[in-house]
Amino acid sequence: MNEFLSKLKKKEDLSFEESKKSFEIIMDGKASEDEIYSFLTLLSNKGEVSSEIAGGVFVLRNKSKRVNIKNAIDTCGTGGDGKNTLNISTASALLLASMGIKVAKHGNKAVSSKCGSGDVLESLNIKINEEPNEVEDKINKYNFGFMFAPNYHSAMKHVGPVRKKIGKRTIFNMIGPLSSPALVKRQVVGVFDKKLLELFANALKNLNIDFAWIVNSEDGLDEISPYAKTNVIQLKDNKISKISINPKEMGINAEKFENLLGDDAKFNSQKIINIFKGEDNDFSKAVCLNAAAGLIVSNKFENFIDAYENSRVHILSGKTFEHLKNIQNG
Repeated sequence: MNEFLSKLKKKEDLSFEESKKSFEIIMDGKASEDEIYSFLTLLSNKGEVSSEIAGGVFVLRNKSKRVNIKNAIDTCGTGGDGKNTLNISTASALLLASMGIKVAKHGNKAVSSKCGSGDVLESLNIKINEEPNEVEDKINKYNFGFMFAPNYHSAMKHVGPVRKKIGKRTIFNMIGPLSSPALVKRQVVGVFDKKLLELFANALKNLNIDFAWIVNSEDGLDEISPYAKTNVIQLKDNKISKISINPKEMGINAEKFENLLGDDAKFNSQKIINIFKGEDNDFSKAVCLNAAAGLIVSNKFENFIDAYENSRVHILSGKTFEHLKNIQNG
């Protein structure tokens, strides 16, 4: 570990292989708490690069329980945007499932907000503590399964206490969303800072992802926003390109940001039920925008506006609520 720490002290980046070796040592429990603390803080002070993120993801994926499912997507973002919004990416995952897209949703309970994906799904009476075979079964039957991160990444136990001690974002906030136990090849990833857009795209490129959208909105959301432009980096067939989504140009008349503010799991889950029953509001529009990105990376649509409008017709029909009941009863 010393050779990697001395490199980081000199503010030198680690290669993919060096990052892999460092994370192997940490996740095998062979690094002391002091070494882990130094490693994470030195990385953060230097500024993490894509080779370091990809190395961590490679090791975490390698050590996780495995969910075997083909052609699924994930909509897991970094969180940490500090906006305390409703659970947009979780609701968009359920909407996509009701539209026939297989979603292997990876997530956790609240870390930096009042209500994480695990919390809101539990409040919706969807089981979150399921083993890989149960998740595979749910995805095959209902197009939706949830992989609760702590159950799948036991190697993370070695870093938990140190992360608490550090008390702020570390490279693990970036590694988590990319470490799907289902090894998805298609992903929509929201990031809390636009500086991470290209970083994530290059990390995913290192990991041979087929098609991904990495998104961050100009009003600070780790989602596609109905109020402001969203910057998108697309990774498709190993090529990286930039896209901008402007809700005003799409004719989306969302009212005010306060309409997206969330609270506890009971509050957020009720808001999800309301839009799934066909209530039309800013939250419904935000969910459809993010579901549209899922339809694009699933190759169901090439045109974003068509994908969005299709999502809108579907959610307003109430079919998503019917599908939610199937998932709850499954």
